Amino acid sequence: MTSQGRKRAPTRLRLGALPTRAPTEFDIVPDAGATEALRDRLGLDALRKVRLSGQITPMGGDDWHLAARLGATVVQPCAVTLEPVTTRIEEEVTRRYLADWVEPDEAEAEMPEDDDAEPLPDTVDLMRVLEEALALSLPAFPRAPGVVLGEIEARPPGAAPIEADPAERPFAALAELKKRLDG
Repeated sequence: MTSQGRKRAPTRLRLGALPTRAPTEFDIVPDAGATEALRDRLGLDALRKVRLSGQITPMGGDDWHLAARLGATVVQPCAVTLEPVTTRIEEEVTRRYLADWVEPDEAEAEMPEDDDAEPLPDTVDLMRVLEEALALSLPAFPRAPGVVLGEIEARPPGAAPIEADPAERPFAALAELKKRLDG
């Protein structure tokens, strides 16, 4: 039981114990300790309002489909000024657990088109799914409002700006051609 008197939802689902004719619903809201640990592992300044809710559904045979919605509010340092930047994340999360999954055996392999497919586990760890989805959703270079990355040009004092050779800028020629055709 939680401090509010509700029973905590399980965060690990043993697939062999789930109904095979109907979806199993879940709603994961990490407690304060789990949220703090997650914040630390992801290197965030703050993490609030974390929730993963959805369902896992049998897909005939031994395969399963997880469809969920991830919500979280994160605070990260601005990549330019280090000021705190708050971002609300709302993401759809999809995983397909396949019994016939074959792991590529080459040292280098192409990424498959269906990147939500995974090997069928005995147990689905919903906290792991939440953490992975959140990590993938975080802004890589958060910026505070109004912060703009400028261009830097190095040249000797008093020298004229460097002009790019049109041959080195093929899209500039295409843009000029488009202007002439549109105008």
